[in-house]
Amino acid sequence: MPSPLPSSQHRPRVAPRAASRALALALAVGAVAASPAWAGPSDALHVYGGLGYSYDDNLFRLSDEAPGYDSQRSDSSRQSVVGVLFDKTYSRQRIQAQGKLSKVAFSHFKQLDYDGKDFQGTWNWQLANHLEGSLGATYAQTLAPYTDFQSRERNLRVQRRQFGDAAWRMHPSWRVRGAASRDKYTYELSAQRYNDRTEDALEAGVDYLPRSGSTAGLVVRRLSGKYLNERILGGVLRDDDYEQDELKARIVWRATPTTTVQTLAGYARRKNAQSGPRDVSGFNGRVTASFNPRQKLRLNSAVWREFSAIENYFYTFSLNRGASAGASWDASAKVRVDANMSLEQRSYEGRLLDNSPEDLSDTLRQASVGASWSPLQTVQFSTSFIHQERSGAQFLGNGSFKANTVSVNANAQF
Repeated sequence: MPSPLPSSQHRPRVAPRAASRALALALAVGAVAASPAWAGPSDALHVYGGLGYSYDDNLFRLSDEAPGYDSQRSDSSRQSVVGVLFDKTYSRQRIQAQGKLSKVAFSHFKQLDYDGKDFQGTWNWQLANHLEGSLGATYAQTLAPYTDFQSRERNLRVQRRQFGDAAWRMHPSWRVRGAASRDKYTYELSAQRYNDRTEDALEAGVDYLPRSGSTAGLVVRRLSGKYLNERILGGVLRDDDYEQDELKARIVWRATPTTTVQTLAGYARRKNAQSGPRDVSGFNGRVTASFNPRQKLRLNSAVWREFSAIENYFYTFSLNRGASAGASWDASAKVRVDANMSLEQRSYEGRLLDNSPEDLSDTLRQASVGASWSPLQTVQFSTSFIHQERSGAQFLGNGSFKANTVSVNANAQF
């Protein structure tokens, strides 16, 4: 779900789930797609509201051969949103908060109508000249994507996150860091509650800070996943808890004044509490690059190889390999055009049944283009088109599909 915070504002880091966030965006049913304009740099409190319309020609991500529910695959929805933003710096302490309520109503599948909620708060703190960090929490309630399971029922997903981090500049060229976070996922649909889980992360690291502005360091991280409801397979209760240990290099390379490359990559080992899914290990990480050849043109790209939880009954996680590229162009002072594309292959590693394929995989492709127009500093209109394809994983029943989403939105901020 896109945030109504302006792109120049810092937002708390959310645990990496690139595939699921792309799929949730493709549904385009959770919120207004555009970001409201910034009311003024001296204002701390802002109130905003918006209206939107979306049309999706394959709302439930049904396979190409499926006729659809009620012989219908498409649907449109209307969205309304209201919220507040707060951003103020007190001496060296910066407080940021956001609260957003949205209402989504569908034209045909009215059982999906829901109220969305999005709350965020962050305290960016600093003590003296060498110690700084952040402390915050987020809460988001939205409609879960239907990519990995088949149903026509409403399935709201709630994600709660608490996080904190601290960094000590013990030397002009050296910094030590530590961080902790907890993510909790819960699902409304009883048939999906085996996905209810918490993910606790602890990390520590050290960074070298040369005068060039680049950074290079190491980070050690442990991720502990605990499932709140045991699933039953073959009459046997399963324990799907896991632990993942990582040792990675963290590099920010300011290659040129217009080019920055960021890397968080290294070795990861994922160990499962119960036999069944095999333990896996190997290279794990993400590399992103941004290139701003002109003031009005911004380019970005990324490649990744990461383990990720999936919302499926027979597999608990996947190994995702992917790449993405995007561009943002300020066509004028009031018009911006954005385009993005991504390709991701998911290999299903967390096999729970002996008769399930060991080499099951699928491929997700997505492309989007959008434009926004801000006739006034506090008013914005936007439109977007998203195309999504999936191929493979026929064993799971939902198989290959194509989907197109169109949305139109209007926002105002005061």
